[in-house]
Amino acid sequence: MQVREEIRAMVEAIVPVDELEARHRAECLAWLAETRDIFRREKPRTPSPHLVAYFLLYDETDGSVLLVDHRKAGMWLPSGGHVEPAEHPAETVRREMLEELGAPAVFHPRFGARPAFLTVSRTVGSPAEQHVDVSLWFVLSGDRDQTFVPDSGEFHGVRWWTPHDVAAAAPGAVEPHLSRMLGKLAALRDRGATRCTAT
Repeated sequence: MQVREEIRAMVEAIVPVDELEARHRAECLAWLAETRDIFRREKPRTPSPHLVAYFLLYDETDGSVLLVDHRKAGMWLPSGGHVEPAEHPAETVRREMLEELGAPAVFHPRFGARPAFLTVSRTVGSPAEQHVDVSLWFVLSGDRDQTFVPDSGEFHGVRWWTPHDVAAAAPGAVEPHLSRMLGKLAALRDRGATRCTAT
């Protein structure tokens, strides 16, 4: 029960970037209040919705992020995975970072081990596999010189994407909410730079 309360508090602390994130946040809080189970128990979809932790390795020098070419989803996505029963989502990030990219997770100092963004969305795939993911997006510190050992069973490859790359991608090529998340990161970065300049 304690983990569930911590998750609810993290969701409540998210400041929505737009009307859609505000709606997703409200949906998530209502779901947390009424559902009996928030963790996936059986692959691929039981129960639906269930909780997912995404993480973006973020290079603040140019706003680029590391994405993975996910074999099953057929698109470029942030790394991450399903939150295991009773697992704290920050622990999911630590575990998945090691499993998927072979490196330790370093949470971005601006956000710490708390999500910066939230989405509620239906997955792609066959009707038998489709379900709703409630995804908490975390931000990790990263740079283009880092060495990774990607999980070749899950990914075709990995690469850094600038915000311009993401905006220019063909429809369906990247995670559909990614541009909104990058916009939120850019706004927070600009706000921080303005504060630093003003002092």
